Amino acid sequence: MSRTTPAVHAARRWIGLVALASLAAAAGSAYAQSEQDQLVRDAQTTFSNFVRDPDMTWFQRHIGEAKAVLIAPKIVRAGWIFGGSGGRAVLFSRNAQSGRWSGPAFYNIGTASVGFQAGIDVSETVTLVMTDRGLNSLMASSVKLGGDASVAAGPIGAGANADVTADLIAFSRSKGVYGGLNLNGTVVSVADNWNQAYYGRSVTPPDILMTARAHNPNADQLADAISRAAGGAKTSLR
Repeated sequence: MSRTTPAVHAARRWIGLVALASLAAAAGSAYAQSEQDQLVRDAQTTFSNFVRDPDMTWFQRHIGEAKAVLIAPKIVRAGWIFGGSGGRAVLFSRNAQSGRWSGPAFYNIGTASVGFQAGIDVSETVTLVMTDRGLNSLMASSVKLGGDASVAAGPIGAGANADVTADLIAFSRSKGVYGGLNLNGTVVSVADNWNQAYYGRSVTPPDILMTARAHNPNADQLADAISRAAGGAKTSLR
């Protein structure tokens, strides 16, 4: 009958610890990626809401002209005199040659403001990136709307036929009560840690959106939905 030596026992224990650490790391990675997957699913729901909303006719007619779409399923704003807002967003862009939509790249959105504000508001926002300048600004680590790129509120409802000219045109559906919305000063910054978790390696927005060097099939359904909406909008404009 053989006996386990202290050296063998120690080796087995070490192997067990390494295996446990590997499982923990894998679980942590899976949990992190599940957060990104959830945001993508929420973004798809938000996008569907905008495509079907009868008050979003300007958005529906002009999405075919957009170079990119920034979707934020949940932007929280709160304050009284001093306020702010924050949330996460995904960006998809259209390849000018193939017409295919690539993404998502993950971003953080934040605003600090001073002025009349009241209450708490939770909204979902979709921003159409209409110009090369607007898209290029989002390839940087951060962009300040109204400074690095012009931004305007998109026409809704009765004003849906108005002409709007800006690098980015933002549409919002509010789920609360809030007074005083100012898009100028909003900072949109790249969420490097979320991009790395979703794609399994360090990637930049150009890797995801320009060269398509990074791809995750979990986002294909949303990319297809954007493509259909943009294609339908172009058809309706002819």
